[in-house]
Amino acid sequence: MLGLTPSLATNAPAKTPALTTEEIAAIEAAMGKKGTYNEGQAVHTTPLPRNDLKVTVKGEPVPIPFGFGGWASIKKTLDGKSAVLMSDTVLLEDEVNPLISAAHANGLEIGAIHNHFFYEQPRIFYMHLHGMGTPQELAKKFASTIKDAKISPANQPAPAAPSVATGKELFDIPVLDQIVKYTGVVNGPTYKYTVGRDDLTVIAMGAEMTAAIGLNSWASFAGSKDNAHIAGDIAMMEDEVNTVIKVLRANNLEVVALHNHMFGENPRIIFLHYYGRGAAARLAAGFRAALDVLGKVPKSPHSTH
Repeated sequence: MLGLTPSLATNAPAKTPALTTEEIAAIEAAMGKKGTYNEGQAVHTTPLPRNDLKVTVKGEPVPIPFGFGGWASIKKTLDGKSAVLMSDTVLLEDEVNPLISAAHANGLEIGAIHNHFFYEQPRIFYMHLHGMGTPQELAKKFASTIKDAKISPANQPAPAAPSVATGKELFDIPVLDQIVKYTGVVNGPTYKYTVGRDDLTVIAMGAEMTAAIGLNSWASFAGSKDNAHIAGDIAMMEDEVNTVIKVLRANNLEVVALHNHMFGENPRIIFLHYYGRGAAARLAAGFRAALDVLGKVPKSPHSTH
């Protein structure tokens, strides 16, 4: 999913059992870091930013919150008998295979490995890990998996000093919100929208996938209102994929990647990453145009969903 912490809530059905205070405390003790608990979706998320990296896109420095923060989220299955972990980890090329080995050694599985960007230096890959067990078991497995990796909170430097200008000053937020028809979140010098798929019920590993555990479309802005970068992800049904691609290209946004993020989900969800440069309002209109496709494309005759 963020690459980026999918922390914005759309309300999930109350049928998902809540994590208890004790379970949240056990997760955070195992992870060695405080996270956030989304009560509406019963999801606990640990953010995993790569504060050790200095990233450029097309030769221009971009902030880590723009799209270089990973996350690990835990929620219970619908029957309450188990829990699932979904995550997205931000890795340099030479970090990918050591983390694969560590994940398998700790009983976690690899769901996907791919790019989210073009033009970035250093080259970044994103690996999705998943697993099942009790919330505490999953947190312990994940913490053991990453303990020797740069992504571990224990191995990360403190965040850089806050920039003088935040997303609130850099962008005309009321204009962007009016275009996108959602409210985003300021994170340092960035502004980000996270939008769930409230029109769908998606089940994977016995748990309902919601915005806070990675089933979301997002758009992150960096730069300034007149000279902005946009990067993001669109979560689609298979029949929506090529219509979304056409809309993005019509709005001069670049398609960067097309892939899965998880296994065994029903219905199947495909994720598309995109990137663009230009005036923030124009870029926001492209994101909104892609959102307008979702839930409206007629199913093809060969669709199984």
